[in-house]
Amino acid sequence: MRPINLSFSACGFLGIYHLGAASAFHRHGRRLLKEVEAFAGASAGSLVASVLLTAPEKIEECHQFACKFAEEIRQQSLGAVTPGYDFMARLRSGMEAVLPANAHQLAQRRLHVSITNAHTRQNHLISRFSSREDLIQVLLASSFIPIYAGLKPVQLRGQKWVDGGLTDSLPILPVGRTVTISPFSGRTDVSPQDRGQPHRHVNVCNQDVRLSLANLVRLSQALFPPSAGDMGSLYQRGFEDALGFLHRGRWLE
Repeated sequence: MRPINLSFSACGFLGIYHLGAASAFHRHGRRLLKEVEAFAGASAGSLVASVLLTAPEKIEECHQFACKFAEEIRQQSLGAVTPGYDFMARLRSGMEAVLPANAHQLAQRRLHVSITNAHTRQNHLISRFSSREDLIQVLLASSFIPIYAGLKPVQLRGQKWVDGGLTDSLPILPVGRTVTISPFSGRTDVSPQDRGQPHRHVNVCNQDVRLSLANLVRLSQALFPPSAGDMGSLYQRGFEDALGFLHRGRWLE
């Protein structure tokens, strides 16, 4: 049997969808998780992948943090770019509260994080972490959207890095079968399936997404979080779509 990997796409505040999917995997897909050799992700997807791998019992805590974080952004006059608001510091506080002391050891060679070199614009998949702080820095680098999250790229291992979603928004690992999860309707294993839309897709940073009005709305919501009610609906949608995948694959418990 080929190795199985899980990969979560870049998606900003739509990462709440990923948390719903991760919750379904944790609660009803343990047979699948026992077979998973590696986890991968870009930006918000890398954050959820890290939690599912190192602290799955804290998925609900992450859900609550994401909702509070989104509410903070909605209350800012200019959203995340409001002068004086430190987006990255707030994101870091969430990681500090969730990731266990040995997170870097649990993630070693099993978590693959997509990041982009700010100078060369080349993508790198990082899977080795020297410490918990090193892991946190890699995750922050993967989530750093220039201007939106700040003006200075993340310093890491002597170089500057920005959002991995800019160059590879849905990493596919070279060995085994990679199960893909995305809140954008498209050619992924777990994603919303928009009805009544033409089957036309566009490749966006290595992710095939459907050309649809619904996806344009989702793209906006990734940077400008929707209402609390819509955030709850996205979480539930991720949970249900993941359950559907588990059922189709006969992984459901």
